[in-house]
Amino acid sequence: QVQLVESGGGLVQPGGSLRLSCTASGIIFSIHAMDWYRQAPGKERELVARITSGGSTNYAGSGKGRFTISRDNAKNTVYLQMNSLKPEDTAVYYCKAWLALANYWGQGTQVTVSS
Repeated sequence: QVQLVESGGGLVQPGGSLRLSCTASGIIFSIHAMDWYRQAPGKERELVARITSGGSTNYAGSGKGRFTISRDNAKNTVYLQMNSLKPEDTAVYYCKAWLALANYWGQGTQVTVSS
C-alpha cells in the first residue's frame, strides 16, 4: 500500500522559513518524480515545485527564488525548503509521487504565514 506522509508545516511569521518533508512507502521512490503542490482556501491546487528521478528541478509561480525542492532517495523523502515566506504562501501543501500514469498523493500539511 502506497503512503505519502507530509510533515513540517505550522505557523510562521512573514519572512520566516519552514522545511516540509514527505516520506513515501510502498513505492520504488527513486524512480518516481516528486511534486509539491499547494491549495489555498477558495483556490485551485497549484504546482509549486518538481524534482525528477534524476534530480532535475522546476519551480512554478511565486515560489521561484524562495523555495528549494530536494530529495534523499536513501530516506524515501522529498523536501521543500521555503524561505522568505509571505502571507500569500498560506495553504495546505501536498506532495505527489508520479510515474507515467500512476500518481499518489499525501494528506497535506498546513502552512500558515501570519504575524
